[in-house]
Amino acid sequence: MDTLTSSQRHKNMSHIRGKDTKPEKEIRSALHKIGFRFRKNDSRLPGKPDIVLPHYKAVIFVNGCFWHGHTGCKYFVMPKTNTEFWQNKINRNKERDATEIKQLLSDGWRVGVVWECSITGKGRAGKIRDVSEKISLWLEEEFEERYREF
Repeated sequence: MDTLTSSQRHKNMSHIRGKDTKPEKEIRSALHKIGFRFRKNDSRLPGKPDIVLPHYKAVIFVNGCFWHGHTGCKYFVMPKTNTEFWQNKINRNKERDATEIKQLLSDGWRVGVVWECSITGKGRAGKIRDVSEKISLWLEEEFEERYREF
């Protein structure tokens, strides 16, 4: 049962934005600190990737576990109210993500996806640092790996 009224829930949901989210800003900041330079939300590419690293021909999406339907994740719980709407919405998001990733890969880009659950919770700063180091390794040394989730 939802503890908020319909208007309260509407207000909360309307304030959630699609770009420049806190996880995105933290990952960008961590990558910048270790020397990476990038573009953000490049509309010329499918899906407007959150981070575009042209030098490495790589893009990174920072995905919220709920909005992108992260299977098996504790942050992805299907709402108990208006379930059909949410199932359709999340399934459309997953299908769109898959299509965009496939297009980017076929265009020769390397694609990384950072899931919200990998950088939140206790020890957040350490998790962000670890993920940014994994991204660095993927960009600099693991050239054969075209798709990676962090």
